[in-house]
Amino acid sequence: MKILVTGARGFLGKFLCKRLELEGHTVYPVLSSQCDLTKPGSLNCFKETAFDQIYHLAAWTQAGDFCLHHPGDQFLINQMINTNVLSWWHEKQPQAKLIAMGTSCGYAPENPLEEAYYLQGLPIDSLFTYGMTKRMLLVGLMALHKQYGHNYLYLIPSTLYGPDYHTDGRQMHFIFDLIAKILRGKNQGAPVTLWGDGHQKRELVHVEDFVSTLLHLSKICENTIVNIGAGVEYSIRECTNLICSQVGFPFENIDFDLTKYVGARSKVLSIARLKELHPTYSPRSLPEGLQETISWFAKKLA
Repeated sequence: MKILVTGARGFLGKFLCKRLELEGHTVYPVLSSQCDLTKPGSLNCFKETAFDQIYHLAAWTQAGDFCLHHPGDQFLINQMINTNVLSWWHEKQPQAKLIAMGTSCGYAPENPLEEAYYLQGLPIDSLFTYGMTKRMLLVGLMALHKQYGHNYLYLIPSTLYGPDYHTDGRQMHFIFDLIAKILRGKNQGAPVTLWGDGHQKRELVHVEDFVSTLLHLSKICENTIVNIGAGVEYSIRECTNLICSQVGFPFENIDFDLTKYVGARSKVLSIARLKELHPTYSPRSLPEGLQETISWFAKKLA
């Protein structure tokens, strides 16, 4: 197949493009140096190619407290990106199936994190704008399917981890931040201070497991929304203990800063629908995936 991928140089995009190429597909990565997705018509350089699939991974965001400080920019930039991609899909590539990434930030914390509740209630205040722009992406897909019959798939990932994550100064997702801080504490004697009390819980899925599941669902699902998670969550303290034990750093040397931003206290996706669609789904264990990730990070920081 001929496949277009936005966000192709991001963490997920790199793994997805590699896997698609290994499966024999012709992949067209969309690079920011080539296309400014905030501008209408930026994808017209690909208009001569009829695509079978479009993976829309591009988004303007970062981890940590980034969303707290950029709500206006997040709204404007992400709405422009999503509108331009969907408009180009509708006008130039209606035959393609568009597979888009949502966010668990779109769920209202008081609701079950099940797909049927994704558009109900409000996301937490600190992630409100980003979560709502991702919801509007889903609304756009649903609207274009309803009026024009275009085919889509909307997938909601939990936090992804694994090797080859960015280390270019952008804020990192919590698991990479933990690894980096603990490695520096072990190797350089730097103090290790973590945000919050450590009892907030998170769910993690290895990026390669996510890609395998994503590609499986892309073959069998249309015009629906599916969570892809591990079905289990770990507290920050549990993750820290696992990393400390693998790195050889004393857990008692960790400081917890109770004044810092922690986001949602708990966030584990329901994967009941995923298991119905993919009965053999079995992501690797967190200790196994962390060992690989820590080994990569240690070489990167050396």
